[in-house]
Amino acid sequence: MTPERADPAEETEKTTVWVGTSGFSFPDWAGTFYPQDLPKSEWLPYYAGRFSALELNSSYYRIPSAKTMTHLCERTPPGFLFMVKANKKTTHQRADAEVAEEFRACLQPLIEAGRLRGVLAQFPWSFRNTEENRDYLVSIAERTSDVQWFAEFRRRDWIVPLVGNLLRERRIGFVSVDEPQISDMVPPVAKFTVPVAYVRFHGRNAEAWWGRGTDQARDRYDYLYSEEELRLWAGKIERLRGKVKEIFLFFNNCHDGQAAENAVLMRDLLSRLAHMEVR
Repeated sequence: MTPERADPAEETEKTTVWVGTSGFSFPDWAGTFYPQDLPKSEWLPYYAGRFSALELNSSYYRIPSAKTMTHLCERTPPGFLFMVKANKKTTHQRADAEVAEEFRACLQPLIEAGRLRGVLAQFPWSFRNTEENRDYLVSIAERTSDVQWFAEFRRRDWIVPLVGNLLRERRIGFVSVDEPQISDMVPPVAKFTVPVAYVRFHGRNAEAWWGRGTDQARDRYDYLYSEEELRLWAGKIERLRGKVKEIFLFFNNCHDGQAAENAVLMRDLLSRLAHMEVR
């Protein structure tokens, strides 16, 4: 999946980078990212006043209604973009066509408003690189072929030329990740298979990653990136310039507003680079 070098003639072309977070409605963001006295009903407009893109993660737990998606559009300014996470029935439970239709229907308001950039399919650790799973990946993208799908894998065995070729042929985007390097997790590489690159930052809390406590999800993503760690990623992002039209960066280390803090820092680092339009 390693992209070739950009053509020298493309070196002056600008690549648009969108920076945001994986979700916005977290109680522990009150007093860290959101003003303590800001009503929860105003959180999304506040977020949209500081970022231009959002990865909607609540759709993983429950497929939202079209009315909910319309409300998201109405509460954000024109030009604000969304990536929507596929429901867990699709990525973790082998959904049928009926679920695909329900999920596709909820996307319609975002599509009509020109605000949807794609759908994120985050597969679990148990999703290995097998022929059966590759076929399933292709099938879910084909069910809603009028939207751009992006696949995120947890296992390193997906990072092979066979998969890269498959994703390109089927026009499925590859999601690069930054996460703890344990148990054959996917390495922190910047790759792409469609004209849009997508990077998710999960933090590097290796000790809590496989935790079994009641706060596992919270603890797993409890991590604050240092400026040096993000500076290394900024270099990787810069090397994608001219190779893709857009790059989406979302921070999923959402504990206590750390995702928002790191997103602001990353945006600042990238804004210093030439030929990079950062939003």
